Amino acid sequence: MFKKKSIYLDYAGATPLDPSVARRMSSYKGGFFANPSAIYKDGVKVRGVIEESRSKIAQLINAHSDEIIFTSSGTESDALAVLGVVKEWNIKNKNIIPHIITIKIEHPAILLNCKFLEENKEAEVTYLSVDKEGIVDIEELKDSLKENTILVSIMYANNEIGSIEPIQEIAKVIRHFRKERKNIFPLFHTDAAQAMNYLFTENIEKLGVDLMSFNSSKIYGPKGVGVLYKKRGVNITPLYQGGGQEFGLHSGTESLKLITGITEALVVTNKIKEKESERLIKIRDYGIEKLLSLSKNSGYKIILNGGREFRLPNNINISIAGISSELLVIELSSCGIFVSEKSACHSDSGNSSYVIKAIRKICKKGEEEEGSLRISLGRQTTKGNMDTLVRNLGQILLKYKSIYNL
Repeated sequence: MFKKKSIYLDYAGATPLDPSVARRMSSYKGGFFANPSAIYKDGVKVRGVIEESRSKIAQLINAHSDEIIFTSSGTESDALAVLGVVKEWNIKNKNIIPHIITIKIEHPAILLNCKFLEENKEAEVTYLSVDKEGIVDIEELKDSLKENTILVSIMYANNEIGSIEPIQEIAKVIRHFRKERKNIFPLFHTDAAQAMNYLFTENIEKLGVDLMSFNSSKIYGPKGVGVLYKKRGVNITPLYQGGGQEFGLHSGTESLKLITGITEALVVTNKIKEKESERLIKIRDYGIEKLLSLSKNSGYKIILNGGREFRLPNNINISIAGISSELLVIELSSCGIFVSEKSACHSDSGNSSYVIKAIRKICKKGEEEEGSLRISLGRQTTKGNMDTLVRNLGQILLKYKSIYNL
């Protein structure tokens, strides 16, 4: 009855369902259960709603309807992009091992599929370094491009530290390389899951990518649905066979509710993107300053991971030396404050963050155990939430300083 109101600060992990999205999804019931592949009246009616949604998403990113593929998640969209391109290449070029370029701080949905291809000798992979702010080295990218490079996959914004990669600059390098080769390769893919709420995605041509992944659960839509944008003229092979839905690339009966959900979520996101970004940048910067100031009172060394300028509006990531990030997450949770440690998609591995290692060039024994707290803001976050977070975190740090006589 007197339960304290919780403060949710893990919007990079998952977002709540937007009310307008919930209303749109609930409006399709009763007669909208038919299989959209059926040619009778009710099936055609469902198909019409799905195609209307496909067309709407295409409009929102300035693409063509036949360039939008619905999947079950951002992870599947990533896998379809990477594995689909390589499978297509290997079918047609059996004697040439393809080469992929990605970055060391890429999402596991890309990294693990790249490692799978390496281990099975289906591709060779170059993992580009990033600087201390998490930004890719463009010169290293240029030097890494080879005759057999068929794919460059670099995320638009990092899911842990919020670093924003220079996607349009990368696209320009790739276009120049393709022009010199007089070839369509390498293709350029970006994982835009964390970017859709805040960064420029309204014109896919200007962005310069051939493939782009995003999902619904990061943009206040339902879980269980994602999108892969695939430019016309780009050929990929499906990961599995089935009924041939989604242009033969993602077989399985489409979910009308999930598809209308992600569509409405993107409509809302695009409408409020600019104002929401401006609002969150102010809260983010206020929060960063308050959190770093805890060093003085608590005696703990607190480090901001990533830069200030090229950072997502909703991302704060800090490391606190000498105390477990998992412990801090549990202690904050008991106070009704929900943050994450490392990446939400990697949080149960028990391993230290490869992203933090990459930006800090950690090498001393024991330093990798430091971990990090990811505090990600969203539409319900207020400046007052930052004050509450800082106050509670400060009390927790002083508590453990006293216990361990630090």
